[in-house]
Amino acid sequence: MKANSPWVFLPLVGFVLLAVLLASGLGRDPQELPSALVGKPVPSFSLPSLLTEETYTEDSLKGRWQLLNVWATWCPTCHVEHPYLLELAARGVAISGLNYKDELPAAREYLANLGNPFTHVIVDADGQLGLDLGVYGAPETFLINPAGEIVLRHAGDLNARVWEEKFVPLLPTQAPAPGQGEGEE
Repeated sequence: MKANSPWVFLPLVGFVLLAVLLASGLGRDPQELPSALVGKPVPSFSLPSLLTEETYTEDSLKGRWQLLNVWATWCPTCHVEHPYLLELAARGVAISGLNYKDELPAAREYLANLGNPFTHVIVDADGQLGLDLGVYGAPETFLINPAGEIVLRHAGDLNARVWEEKFVPLLPTQAPAPGQGEGEE
């Protein structure tokens, strides 16, 4: 191969392209996972309750501002965020739980021992609703408006900083927290 051949520069071009690709992701927040569902209704579903004989549908997530929290007993970060969910629930925030690919007896025991912050707990045993929501893993939390539309998706634990920085600015000003009044827009 000649020294002035264009093929000599192929490794350099490949390296530059790889460096640009990697550098483009450096400034991104790994908690920021885009969701094609923001601004759209929660996908259709019909799933059982963890704690009652009820069946829940997407209509169960309409009528008020609320959170949909994806959790599981096998998820260590879910254990970390659980006390903050209890705190939010005590402040009047409506939180629906989506128990994701979990063992039902373990999930019932978890809530019995640690407290239940959820207004209702939807069982997603096979993970289909999670898949329809684009869930990467637990925990993830969605902010749902009274029309049943997804306003925000947050991957990772929900804590005071995340609540104040991401969720509170999206809530209506006349409503200090979701669940403190029916039908607030």
